[in-house]
This record gives sequence, structure tokens and C-alpha cells, in this order.
Amino acid sequence: MTDSQTLLADYVANGSEPAFRELVGRYLDFVYSTALRLVEGDRALAEDVTQIVFTDLARLAQKLSREVMLGAWLHRHTCFVAAKTLRSNRRRQARERQAVEMNALQDHTESNLAQMAPMLDNAINHLRADDRTAIVLRFFEQRDFRSVGEALGSNEEAARKRVSRALEKLHSFLKRRGLTVSAAALGTALAGEAVTAAPAGMAVSVSSAALASATVGAGASLTFMKIMAMTKLKAGIVSAIVVASVAGSLVVQNQARAKLREHTESLRRQTDQLAQVQAENERLSNLVAQSMATRTVLDDKFKELLKLRGEVGGLRRQLAETSRIREKTATVPQAEQMEINQAAEEFKTQAIARMTYAKNWVLAFHLFAEANQGQFPTNLDLALPFLSEEAKAEHNLAPGQLLPNQPIYGLTPDRFELMYQGSLDSLTNPSSTIVLREKEAWQTSDGGSVRAYGFADGHSEIHRTEDGNFETWESEHTQKPGEQ
Repeated sequence: MTDSQTLLADYVANGSEPAFRELVGRYLDFVYSTALRLVEGDRALAEDVTQIVFTDLARLAQKLSREVMLGAWLHRHTCFVAAKTLRSNRRRQARERQAVEMNALQDHTESNLAQMAPMLDNAINHLRADDRTAIVLRFFEQRDFRSVGEALGSNEEAARKRVSRALEKLHSFLKRRGLTVSAAALGTALAGEAVTAAPAGMAVSVSSAALASATVGAGASLTFMKIMAMTKLKAGIVSAIVVASVAGSLVVQNQARAKLREHTESLRRQTDQLAQVQAENERLSNLVAQSMATRTVLDDKFKELLKLRGEVGGLRRQLAETSRIREKTATVPQAEQMEINQAAEEFKTQAIARMTYAKNWVLAFHLFAEANQGQFPTNLDLALPFLSEEAKAEHNLAPGQLLPNQPIYGLTPDRFELMYQGSLDSLTNPSSTIVLREKEAWQTSDGGSVRAYGFADGHSEIHRTEDGNFETWESEHTQKPGEQ
């Protein structure tokens, strides 16, 4: 085990605050620097992101693998938290404009590389896990090649080649987005600018807040996170937040942070006024940036459309089943018609219950993957701790209990099985890849067979066949680990 893994294991096993504070001190500059780049230089917001990342580490430490590379996990989680924070605040500007400005760059000066900095972390986050780990160990944790090789279970020369290949992949990724920067220049930028010193005293405040959050439990942690999110949504409005379950020292820290944020907002307004002088020179580049932003929005909407199409397909099949039943009712006596109508409603209710059940489990799989380096669970027991409390209550599920006493429509976990157990990053088409299915099909009133399925992008479907043969359809929607 590495030193970081030893410290993390000490904290998980014994609740050792000195071990956790040592981890915070070791990775603080790395996380803060990554957050600072991702939030476009907003230091107050970077501190909030850093606080959330280490609070999540304290809360999720027991669920992490003993073999987890903590630096790689922290980098990936920082990217996730920063992206979520930016979406919540609807923070505008900068990144698209900076990307457009980079199209005109033909040299690799220090100032130009600094403008490119916000693009690097998203590019690193798209690398495969082993390449991402090599970059983080070499440039963020600032280890020599021998230490990188030991951490990866290889030698110094192999580590050097791994880092070189990872830089080439970064170069190719950025080139596809119109950024012409060599792999050597990327290495120079990462070596010199990857880590920026965090503000003095931040290690103490981050450690205290994270440990306090972990101590008061998941409920108090969730409340604290929601309050922080509300603060960022109401930009410009300074509120004094007092959380009863958190130690009194946090109240003082929040008040100081509110005053600092107010001062920062004042400076930002002055900067915006000065920036108006350069508005004419930036007009054309802003027009291009707007077009790129529109393309990004369209890409997001297209992904959402694919997901909705899957759900609409399931609903259409339910509607077709209901229509077939209604057609038969037109020529039958009233008593039989009532029975058929009841059967149709029962089918609809069961279909919705099964789709909801499958969707809840797929969501739990995604949360498990986030805590386990992007890997889906190999059985339902592993994903059970990540299932929402609402879903557990609905089906009488508790930790270690996979056979509820009074299941709804027999929807017990033993009725379902996993269809994919590989890496989330390896999926080529999540919207049409089955990860969970009902083991046994159930019969409809007209003799057809139906099954519930959960897909990798989070939606669920009900599929119907007349002859009970699902193999052909399932083979078209199945991807084995390692397939591309």
C-alpha cells in the first residue's frame, strides 16, 4: 500500500483525525489548483469546491476500494463537483471564449499556456483510468518517474513511457477541438502550472469542516451541502448560515467567508467596468464563442433526447399492449369487459412499478461506479448501500437484506440479474446498452411475454414478445466488458 492508502485505511478503521488532516495537507494544493482552473479563476468558488471534495472524501471513505489511487480519485471527483457547481450557478463566460481565442494561438509562450489551462483538466478527465493516474502522479502529486512506476506496479522506464503516451493522447484530444499545442508544451504547462499553493490556513479549515461533517452523519452532511448550494445560487446576497449540528467554529468560518465573498464581488464589478473598454475588440470572438456554446447545448439536448426516446419506446409498447386489450373488449359482454379493463390497468401498474424499480437500481450502479474508479458492481449486494432511501423503504430493503417481507408485485432483487459488469467509460452507446434485466418474463392477458430492463444511461424499458424469445433483441442491446 502507498502512504496515502495507509493514511486513508487508518482513518476508515480508527477514525484517525491526524491521518485525515495529513491527507488534506498532502492533497490540498492539488485539489485547490484543479478547482481554481475549472471555475475559471474564481478563488471563493474554488475554496467551496475544495471544501465539498474533502467533505465527500470523509463521508465516502469507507466505501472506497482499499486499492484506490487517491490522487486520481480526487482529481476525477473535483472535476465532477466543479462541473455540477458551475451548472447550478449558471456561471457564464470564459471557457468557450478562451477556447476560441486559443484557435488563433501559434506560439507556446507562458501567457498562452496559461490561457489554455482551464481546458487541461477536462481533457485529463477524458483519459482512460491508467493514463489519468499516470498524469496525476507525475504532474499533480509531483512524483519522479521511479515513484510513478512503483505506484503503478512497474519500473521507471515503463512509467516514463506511460506518461509520454498519456501526453500524446492529451495532445490528440485538444487537437480535435482546434487547439494546436504540442505534447512537449503540454508537459511544460503541467509541470509548471499544475499545482498552485492554496491560501494560508485553508488546510485547517478544510480538515475541520470535513471531519465535523463526517461526524454528524449523512443527514447533517446533506443539510450542510444544500445550504452551501443555496448560498451560491443567490450570488451577491450574503447570508449568515448557522448549522445546529456543526461545531461553533464553522459559524465563524462561514461569516468570514461571506465577508470575503462580498469583497470579491465588489472587486469583480470594478473589473467588469474596466473590461467594457475592450468590448469592441472581443465582439467577433464572442460571436464565435456563442456558436460553440450553442453547439454544446445541442449536444446535451441530443443526449437527453436519446434517453427520452428510450423511455418513450417503453411507454409506446405499454400503450400498444393496452390498445390490444381494449380492441378485444369491444365485442365482449360487459362483465368480461370489466375484467379485461382491470387486467389492462393491472398490467400498466405492474409495468410502471418494474420500470421504476429497474431505474432505481441503475442509479445506484452509477453512484457505486463513481466511488469505485468507474467500475459497475458485480452483484446487487455491492450496489445496495447506494440505493436511495426512498427505494429501500418502498420495497422494504435494508442493508444486508435482499429478500423483503412484503415486496410490491414480487419485485425482489433476486428477480433481477446484471447484464454488464465492466467500466462505465468503456460503454460506446449507454442509451441502448442493457445493464440490468428481469430474470423471468411475465405473461400478459393475451399470452404475450414481457420483461423489464435497465439501461446504462439511467432509463428503463418494458420489452414485449409474442413467442417469449428475447434473445435476438437482447443481443442487439448487450455489450460485454472490453468490447468497443
